[in-house]
Amino acid sequence: MDKTVSFRTDAKKVKALDALAASQDRDRSYLLNEAIDHYLDLQQYHIRLIEQGIRQADAGELVDHNEVEKIATKHRRK
Repeated sequence: MDKTVSFRTDAKKVKALDALAASQDRDRSYLLNEAIDHYLDLQQYHIRLIEQGIRQADAGELVDHNEVEKIATKHRRK
């Protein structure tokens, strides 16, 4: 079920959004829904990575800081 949500943004953003929508033969709502979908996907991806890192840390699967520095130094030289 669709639900209407409203929020405030500056006029420049609305103008840019409307221009983009027109160039893609889409409406403003379509682009806003696409943007929200991408944002939610990205946030959920970050949460999964954080949870994975916590699980690995809890399991003791950590890399020593000195080892990380060695790896970073090695990659900087390339």
